[in-house]
Amino acid sequence: MEITVTHDAFKLAQVFTIARGSRTEAKVLTVQIRDDEYIGQGECVPYARYGESMDSVTAQIEGLGSSFDRLALQQLLPPGAARNAVDCALWDLEAKRAGRPAWELAGLQQPGPVTTVYSLSLESPEQMKAAAAKQAHRPVLKIKLGTPDDLVRLEAVRAGAPNPAIVVDANEGWTADVYSELVPHLQRLGVTMVEQPLPAAEDDALRDIERPVPVCADESFHDRASLAHVAGKYDMVNIKLDKTGGLTEALAVKEAALAEGYTLMMGCMVGSSLAMAPGMLPAQGVAVVDLDAPLLLAEDRDTPLKYDGSTVYPPEPALWG
Repeated sequence: MEITVTHDAFKLAQVFTIARGSRTEAKVLTVQIRDDEYIGQGECVPYARYGESMDSVTAQIEGLGSSFDRLALQQLLPPGAARNAVDCALWDLEAKRAGRPAWELAGLQQPGPVTTVYSLSLESPEQMKAAAAKQAHRPVLKIKLGTPDDLVRLEAVRAGAPNPAIVVDANEGWTADVYSELVPHLQRLGVTMVEQPLPAAEDDALRDIERPVPVCADESFHDRASLAHVAGKYDMVNIKLDKTGGLTEALAVKEAALAEGYTLMMGCMVGSSLAMAPGMLPAQGVAVVDLDAPLLLAEDRDTPLKYDGSTVYPPEPALWG
């Protein structure tokens, strides 16, 4: 096998801000694996929160050599962005070799379209109200919070979009007391889930508080090994390919998390349609799907995923799988 890694960037339609900072483009790594006449491809988004950079992840991938398969890969690299891109490229390569779709190779039912949330950037209350009004036709809005003025922002979003369900991503920006203080308002304003309210290193406090609005683990949850850590603290877990280290582990962690009684969310980093495409397989049947990153882009892959409003369709073979 011949592995190539390229650094790519896709411009965002507008600046996107979370509590940790802002970005104007999606910086991604594209992996291509060539074997004879077939080429498989995958994408990852290195994330500084997990100690990753474009250069460090590139080095991990380039250090793999050329003699391994997808199962061996699970031991060669830890969960994370590097393994994700290679794992997904290998799935794509296997599908092309076999002339069969990846979902069939995985022993799954044929995937169908799913409804994704639409994410609103963290802005001033007035800007967030205006943004919510433009997206008020969507069934579910996801709001980036994690500031001292979150209630004002949430009120503004609800005023701009009276009807959609709302999920909140605090990006580790709250304390247990803040969550408890906000709960009545979250319920009043129709918030159906709060994602990672506390820092991952401080989330033991979630064991001791009531959670009438379900709490979803993101930064606290990566792969099957994380299930022991989140037990008793969270009601939901967010599966992201860049955290699990690819589709192989994502499918396994979905099964394991469901067996332990968790409600599931399928999430993503800000990447292109190539990063979202493998996620369509584990996204089937989960409670919350967050595969909206291509909706935030001003440019995308040559064969992008099809979006019809908030409905996203499985990828064409020319993109992946």
